[in-house]
Parts: sequence; C-alpha cells; structure tokens
Amino acid sequence: MPYKIVAEECTNCAACETECPNDAILEKKGTFVILADKCTECVGHYDDAQCVEVCPIPDCVVIDERLPRYAA
Repeated sequence: MPYKIVAEECTNCAACETECPNDAILEKKGTFVILADKCTECVGHYDDAQCVEVCPIPDCVVIDERLPRYAA
C-alpha cells in the first residue's frame, strides 16, 4: 500500500519531499501529497519508508489502506 500524507496533520515542513527516492511527493495547493502511482514504499531503496522516517509529526504519513501494496 502506498503511503499518504494526512493533510490536517502536515505542517508543510517539506522534509519528506527531498527524501523520496521516487519523486512521489510534491506540494499541491499548500500541502504535500504522495502520488500513489509513484510510491513504492521505498522498496528496493531503503528498509523503511523515508517519508515516515523524516516526518517530525507522528501519524502524519500513514499507509493508504484503500490501495494495494506495492509489488516489486
């Protein structure tokens, strides 16, 4: 499942944007979003999702359970 950013929690710090190895994170209308079709959960790059690791707000970046897991 790709990750998503909970807009209400996001402080727009942009820490996640530069850490994404797939360029799947971008700013859209004043908040950051993760493009589900580009998110690979960092599989093949890192052991853990970097957006989650660098986000200073707990529970701001979460798994989007509406979508299937990334298949390498």
